[in-house]
Amino acid sequence: MSGTTTVNEPATHDSASTGERADLLECLAKHRQFLRFTTRDLTDEQAGRRTTASRLCLGGLIKHVASVERAWAQFILDGPSAMPDFTAMTEADWARRADEFEMLPGETLTGLLADYAEVARRTDELVATLPELNATQPLPKAPWSEPGARWSARRVLMHIIAETAQHAGHADIIRESLDGAKTMG
Repeated sequence: MSGTTTVNEPATHDSASTGERADLLECLAKHRQFLRFTTRDLTDEQAGRRTTASRLCLGGLIKHVASVERAWAQFILDGPSAMPDFTAMTEADWARRADEFEMLPGETLTGLLADYAEVARRTDELVATLPELNATQPLPKAPWSEPGARWSARRVLMHIIAETAQHAGHADIIRESLDGAKTMG
């Protein structure tokens, strides 16, 4: 069993960002911090432990949210080619995707948090340097995507914020089930 992991400081965004961009980055930073905070003082074994009926564990949630944010940030730049065609995925593809929710052998909480911090830094840099937030891309093929729908960079960022917030809530439940610790309260 490895030692406990402390939570990295939140990624800071470009102080030159103002207005809407600053608001989006501040909101995202807040939810990232809530998610990271659920892993405070945990060992790798604790971060990989399932405490609910699902496959979710705290380390897996950090890994999943980092992966999702990385993919959606790349989508802002490259459109649907940054994502798989979800309508053509095989069972093996779905099984590999499900591995995002678990800590696999050799993965550490420290490593997952470092990767997440790097993803956050890149996203923050992207938001600060985008020529505009109104540019749109067609959504990738997926059973849950409306055919022909397009999302602006702004909409993608709001989706990343929502995804992060949702999983921070999942993480809070998992942490409370693990050892009684809570993000708030």
